[in-house]
Amino acid sequence: MKIVWLDLNSSYAHSSLALPALQAQIADNKSIEWDIVSATINENPGMIAGEIYRRKPDIIAATCWLFNHEILFHVLSRAKALLPDCCIALGGPEFLGENQTFLRRNTFVDCVFRGEGEEVVSQWLTCWNQPDAWKDITGLCYIDAKDDTYHDNGIARVLNFDQLLPPETSPFFNWSKPFVQLETTRGCFNTCAFCVSGGEKPVRTLPLETIRERIILIHQHGIRNIRVLDRTFNYNNRHAKALLSLFQEFPDIRFHLEIHPALLSDELKEELTHMPDNLLHLEAGIQSLREEVLTTSRRMGKLSDALEGLKFLCSLSNMETHADLIAGLPLYRLEEIFEDVRTLASYRAGEIQLESLKLLPGTEMRCRAAELGIKYSPFPPYEVLETREISPEELQTAHLLSRLLDGFYNTPVWQHITRRLIVEQPDFLHRFLEHLIALGVADQPMSQERRGIILYEFCKQSYPSYETAATLAWIEAGMSLKKQPAARIRTKHVTPPDSWNIVYGEYHDHLKLCLLPASENEPLNYWFGFETETQQPRPVFKATSQKKEL
Repeated sequence: MKIVWLDLNSSYAHSSLALPALQAQIADNKSIEWDIVSATINENPGMIAGEIYRRKPDIIAATCWLFNHEILFHVLSRAKALLPDCCIALGGPEFLGENQTFLRRNTFVDCVFRGEGEEVVSQWLTCWNQPDAWKDITGLCYIDAKDDTYHDNGIARVLNFDQLLPPETSPFFNWSKPFVQLETTRGCFNTCAFCVSGGEKPVRTLPLETIRERIILIHQHGIRNIRVLDRTFNYNNRHAKALLSLFQEFPDIRFHLEIHPALLSDELKEELTHMPDNLLHLEAGIQSLREEVLTTSRRMGKLSDALEGLKFLCSLSNMETHADLIAGLPLYRLEEIFEDVRTLASYRAGEIQLESLKLLPGTEMRCRAAELGIKYSPFPPYEVLETREISPEELQTAHLLSRLLDGFYNTPVWQHITRRLIVEQPDFLHRFLEHLIALGVADQPMSQERRGIILYEFCKQSYPSYETAATLAWIEAGMSLKKQPAARIRTKHVTPPDSWNIVYGEYHDHLKLCLLPASENEPLNYWFGFETETQQPRPVFKATSQKKEL
């Protein structure tokens, strides 16, 4: 028997764990020949189908999710036409809901798995060509070709999670990516109505020693970024503290964690405070800063505790914390989203990620969409189109606000000035977004330089007291000193003042010294030193002096 796994990802930077996780459980079955066709959603479907055809498989298997959905079916329908006798089996989050409609519409798919597949796929492979026996495979959904009846075998859960062979032991585990994914728990204690993990009970945890062994193996392969897939890293503070101690044994690895700010114990806060610099990268689930929104979304944890925990996390200088908001949640209004962005900026969140709600198959919120007054796209990515509280036009505004945040706040070189403007000027976000829309660039990709020029010109026109701050950001980003944002800087015949306050770096005669003189209403001159030999665009020296010293 030959299985071809179609590994279809959004880009080559990503790699699914599904194949190695499944194959590891049945690697000792010598009657199965495995092969893989890897591609991205940007490639030609006919070419991908041709690669599958050349392998002549008995079974084609793949994982289906939001962003590979459309191209996956173009590929598989072609492959089935070329190989009518092969069996196509799919799994993934797209099949956590009702599957009969999908199977009747896409007749080239023979069956789909709902839930966790490590145990049930190996069972199915013993009878893959005997559909009469499929009724005993938990989680399998299919249409009986004999009488056209639909069979739904529920949902599969791996209860002995700690007994699974880890995906890293599979020859199909991809070690070529810049990061790997690691589960230390499976399931989620929370009940978020918009999340596919909202009903995944019980939470199952790996022993600490097992996790250590897996990290050692990952480290031996030269991987220096691990994304921990636990839905809520700190659902159990004792387990979280043990993991943080374990992570410190690998100081050259950076661990990415999803953390619930409402559930931080004092003990865990103390542990986080003393973690080595940049060992952790945190994603803090917050979704909304409105109590009624979170209650309707069935998210556990008090908002007051979440805000206190988020303030604490964002105050830590030894790690970066990203915070997320979700437009389109029931009861969440557009103006509240703007206000919540300002609050997160005031907390100094490392990034503010504003996403649109997607009503995923199998989620409670999708089942209750009509009751909650939510209209959403019937096709992936199932984005919310309208709620009782937010119109289609306002959701588009939220999307453009997200683009603004990504282009300016979430971009390190422009973050400081953008944060200042958001926090200090209540109307900045509205006015700047209107400005980007008027320019026709709000939803367009822009270079760093283009963004810097737009921000500078906007400040000069609308917030002149921030013009110098915009120029400073431009200079320290290493942008051209010949462009408009640096028009005031002096680059010729500049000599040091009698005294200055050094901000960073060390001055020496080989540096090219430039001066940004104080404006009429400002007290400070700014001095920058640039390496002339290495031609580094960014200054290596910065100092200030009082205007009177010029």
